[in-house]
Amino acid sequence: MPGPQETFREPAVPLARFARFRTHDLDEAREAVGRIFCPHQLNTIGKAPFQARHHHVPGERVSLNYIEYGAKTQIAPGCLDQFYLVQIPVSGSAAIVNGADRYTSDAGRAAVLNPHRETTMIWEEGCKQLLLQISRRALTAHANANLGLTTDQPIAFEGALDLTSAAGTRLLRLVHLLVADAEQVRDPVLPDTGFSAPYRTPSNPSPLLTHYMENTVMTGLLEAHRHNYSGQLRRVTSSVIPGHVRRAQAYMLANLDRPLDIDEIAAYAGVSARNLQLGFKRFLSMAPMAYLRDLRLQRAHEDLLQGRRESSVTEVAERWGMTHLGRFSQYYKTRYGCTPQETLKNARARDFLS
Repeated sequence: MPGPQETFREPAVPLARFARFRTHDLDEAREAVGRIFCPHQLNTIGKAPFQARHHHVPGERVSLNYIEYGAKTQIAPGCLDQFYLVQIPVSGSAAIVNGADRYTSDAGRAAVLNPHRETTMIWEEGCKQLLLQISRRALTAHANANLGLTTDQPIAFEGALDLTSAAGTRLLRLVHLLVADAEQVRDPVLPDTGFSAPYRTPSNPSPLLTHYMENTVMTGLLEAHRHNYSGQLRRVTSSVIPGHVRRAQAYMLANLDRPLDIDEIAAYAGVSARNLQLGFKRFLSMAPMAYLRDLRLQRAHEDLLQGRRESSVTEVAERWGMTHLGRFSQYYKTRYGCTPQETLKNARARDFLS
C-alpha cells in the first residue's frame, strides 16, 4: 500500500503526449472521434462509468491511435468508406461484425475492418485498443506499385488477424516500435484532422510517420492477414522481395540507434551474410549496409529539420549510429544537396522568423 507521503499515479497509457481528449461525456466523445474517423453511433450498454480518451498521431497515409471507453460500448460506423481500420486490443476484447464476418478480437487477435462493408462492434468493459487508420486508396496503390498486385477492386480481409503467427508477431512488434518512436518526439503539436492535414508545423516539417514507415506497415498488414489477393501476393513476393530481405529491412528499422554489422543482420534474417548481400543487390540494387546508412541518414535529416537549440550535428549523427562525422557529412550532402550544418542552421533561422 502507498505510504502516507505517496500519491497515486495513474498507469501510463500509449501515446499520452498525443492526447486529443479525455471525457465522461458520450456526445463529446462521439463527435471528437468522428472528426478523425467518420460519423458513427456510439452508445453505452454496460453499467460501468463511461470515461473515454483518444490519442492520435497523424500521418499522410497511416495514422496511429489509442482509444478506450471504460464502459461496455456499442459502436456502429456503418461503412468506413475511405480507410481500413486495424484494431489491436491492449486489454479486454471486442465483438466485431464486418460484412459477413463475425469474430472476437482480443490480445491474440486483431480486427481489420474493411471500408466497403458495414461494421458494428461491441467493445467490452475495460477494452483498450491501439488502432491503425490506413487510407484505402493508399493501401491499394501500395499493393499494386510495391508488391506487384494488379487490381482496382477492394482488398477484402477475412476474419480476425492472428497476432501469434510469425507475420502477425512481426506486425505487432512494428506497431509497438512506432508507438515508442512517436513517444520520443519533442513538444508535439497536432492538427485537427488525420490524412487531410499531415503533421507539419514550423518545428516539425515532416509527418511523424515517415513514408518508409507507412510502407512497412502496409506491407506487414498485407503479409500478415488473409485477404482476397493473398494467393496472388504470395506468388508475386516470392519473385519480388524474398522473406530474408524483408526480415533484414525490419530488423534494421527496429535497431537504427545501435551498432549493427552484416553478420548480426544476416543471423536475424536467417541467411548467411553472403546470401543477404546477394539478395539486397538483386532486389534492392544496393548493399545491406548502404541501405542501413540511408535509413539512418533519413532519421538524422528529420531530426536536423526540427532545429532544436540543444541539438548539434555531432549529437544527431551519433544518435543514429554514425560516428564518423566526415563520412556522415559527405553522404548527407550527396543525398540532400547541402551539409548537415546548413540544414540545422536553416531550420533554426526558420523557427526564429516564425
